Amino acid sequence: MDPVILDNIPVNLDLDTLAQKLRIKPVSSHFPEFARLVEAALAIGRPRAYYRMAYVEERGEDYVVIDGVRFSSRILRMNLDKPNHVFVYVATCGQELEAWACGYSDLLPRFWADAISEAVLRVASQALADHLAERYQPGRTSHMNPGSLKDWPIAEQVPLFNLLGDVRGAIGVYLTESLLMLPRKSVSGIEFPTEASFASCQLCPRDICPGRRAPYDPALVAKYLPTSAPDAAKPVTA
Repeated sequence: MDPVILDNIPVNLDLDTLAQKLRIKPVSSHFPEFARLVEAALAIGRPRAYYRMAYVEERGEDYVVIDGVRFSSRILRMNLDKPNHVFVYVATCGQELEAWACGYSDLLPRFWADAISEAVLRVASQALADHLAERYQPGRTSHMNPGSLKDWPIAEQVPLFNLLGDVRGAIGVYLTESLLMLPRKSVSGIEFPTEASFASCQLCPRDICPGRRAPYDPALVAKYLPTSAPDAAKPVTA
């Protein structure tokens, strides 16, 4: 199937909710400046998403081949034991917000701009999820992201981008030499139908993580990983 671009995503951010998350009180002297930043971001923000429905062609012990592209991961392979199709995707806050956020040199406004850009990325991710649910009605789905676990390292960004094609030309996202994505507030992954919800966080033992989406589950670690390879469940660290 040809890739699909979502580039007309409405951006609606709740100022009070976002301020509360960042611990900016309405009575704070910082609130007016933060509100101004949110207004500016809403005016220029253009989040995008790019995806392709692809088919699982081959399964090995610790790899899968999707539309001719090989991905190496025992966990991914187990998650794709039954699904015949997946959705390979990239979502981003957009180049416009990346340039805008990078224009702030002072620490606090830059922190706020990054947080606002991340909120816009979540808008793009939710728009993609809603689109897939409406168009394909896949039922319950889960996803995995390259680099979230040692079992599926950041190097797997390369085959993912190869499978999608010209991601930069489509939505402006590209890989650096260190395989990080630019714009920075972007996410890539594979979404797949599943009978039971799965999140990489369930296999990650890190105690303190602001991005945790699910509690650590030792039973899932035992299911997905052989006892000889416990490090595969650990998050990637610098």
